[in-house]
Amino acid sequence: MQENMDINFETGFSLSEALDILYNDIDADEIYIEPPEPCVQTDEDSGDENNGEVDNLSARQLRSKAEIKLANNKRYGGIGDDNIGLENILSSKSVTSSEQYKHVSTKSIDEWMKKIKTGKKSFTWIKGGDFEELQKNFPEPDFSSYKNLSIVDIFETFLDYDIINYLVDETRRYALFLNCPDPHITHDEIRCFISILYLSGYNKLPSKKSFWDSMDDMKNEAVCNAMRRDRFLQICRFIHCADNTQIDAKDKAWKIRPLMNMIKNKCLENFVPQKHLAYDESMVKYFGKHGCKQFIRGKPIRFGYKMWCVNTNDGYLVNFELYQGKDPRENEKYNSIFGKAVSPLILMLEDLPNSKKKLPYSLYMDNLFTGINVFNYFKYLGYSAIGTIRQNRIPKNCPLTDKKKFSKKERGSFETAIEKNEGILLVRWMDNAVVTMASTDVGTEKVSSVKRYSQKHKKHINVSRPNLVAQYNQYMGGTDQMDQNIATYRIGVRGKKWWWPIFTWLLEIPMNNSWTLYKKANSKQITQLDFRRELVQTYLQRYGIARIGAGRPSRSLSSSDSRISDDIRYDRMDHLVSYTQEKKRRRCAKDGCKSVGRTMCVKCDVGLCIDCFVNFHKK
Repeated sequence: MQENMDINFETGFSLSEALDILYNDIDADEIYIEPPEPCVQTDEDSGDENNGEVDNLSARQLRSKAEIKLANNKRYGGIGDDNIGLENILSSKSVTSSEQYKHVSTKSIDEWMKKIKTGKKSFTWIKGGDFEELQKNFPEPDFSSYKNLSIVDIFETFLDYDIINYLVDETRRYALFLNCPDPHITHDEIRCFISILYLSGYNKLPSKKSFWDSMDDMKNEAVCNAMRRDRFLQICRFIHCADNTQIDAKDKAWKIRPLMNMIKNKCLENFVPQKHLAYDESMVKYFGKHGCKQFIRGKPIRFGYKMWCVNTNDGYLVNFELYQGKDPRENEKYNSIFGKAVSPLILMLEDLPNSKKKLPYSLYMDNLFTGINVFNYFKYLGYSAIGTIRQNRIPKNCPLTDKKKFSKKERGSFETAIEKNEGILLVRWMDNAVVTMASTDVGTEKVSSVKRYSQKHKKHINVSRPNLVAQYNQYMGGTDQMDQNIATYRIGVRGKKWWWPIFTWLLEIPMNNSWTLYKKANSKQITQLDFRRELVQTYLQRYGIARIGAGRPSRSLSSSDSRISDDIRYDRMDHLVSYTQEKKRRRCAKDGCKSVGRTMCVKCDVGLCIDCFVNFHKK
């Protein structure tokens, strides 16, 4: 380690300085980059997405602030709430909890903030304390309003007409902004375009042009019959989510912000309250150049945009926010007391509609967010909270056994300490390693057992597990479940604009949430693949523009009845009787009818005799 480094920083250090630390043998595990100031030249394509090395970072990124996470889970640099200067990293191996755990004085944030006094707040801890689990009345989730909705109907509660209309308007405006002729893009074409994007997630081809390939081994007939290749590429070029003449220089995500807000509102509007909510970070894969791009070691997606997410335990996304360093929406009082990592959670909870905001939710989070102050605040709001907690956030006077000494105890051992006034419980449990957790209403009673493999005994053994650990393991994985759902059939069409990965991620949210609601509302279970295919087939048939092919239309029953989606056949909309083209004879598509007539259904595009027309469109 260099001893002649004369560096002193008051509020963190830049990325280039953080990289110098990494090269000086500091045992660093992760580095978080705080995004630089936004650049208004956002219409230019980014570089090829084939690298993600620190040597390729721009000057604006290197000048931005950064945070280092060491292998012992300590963080330095300014993003978390346990920061110290660079000189402390170079001169000492550890920092005491009294240096880390400080309360910021403030006048008031509602009534609870009035209880915060200037300086440090004292806590009175009782070793061995516990409390009984409080049974708060939470209404049963009611999914009845979604029970009779079809797959398309439930999907369009998220991606509705207003969003499609907005995309149409902004896309046409952007084409004119580039001095190109008005492309006259319609609502149907945007829906057809989106359905092709979804199809690319489960039917992957080498490039987006491959769907229109001339060879049968790659060509996709459904896509070819719904939209021409050049039209698809034209929409890809002009698709837009914001007005380029209305730039918000304080918002690094202004290019995608309007669509983000519309999707957020739909998620909140369709959220059926469930008691258990998980707060975690999600990564959107991106390897190009942008100030908001982050690198997190150990994540399935290491390079990309970081999203703060609130999810139910089944993966429904309730609310989200893009991390961009200095957020124009951030609350300085929340940041000063709780830290930048947990402030977005408080703001997202405030976004809940009034009818849903006051319910007694249980919040689950990992050690990046857990702190004594924020748990006090959640308890004041009527929420309960459970989370793992870092050693440097535990008050110095807490009587828990030292972590090193506790690690020598047998697996399954645990001890507790409870704060006398605030009623916050700390539990230290020995599993494969020492785990420390905090809780506001779930205790250690109802101790269960889990199987663990013992190296000492060379077999699986039963290990005691406190109740709050079991609760945490059961309900904390909501964001990871959403990530898994999205990654399974992620949209495969790529683009070079920096906002394209966020745009496709935003399109995945309605798919994920509508599928989750559909499963909850219907006893009939459906896989995500079947759900996506049904939606894509319906959209391609309903909104696609079929080619005019040569030859006569087929008269066989198998080629007519089987190609009609149930959503189109039974939607009771715009099914009109008409003569066939040039009054040519077509076989009736109704099962059991062998007549060959000259009438058809205009919407279904199948031959139907007058007697069978009504029954054909009834379930």
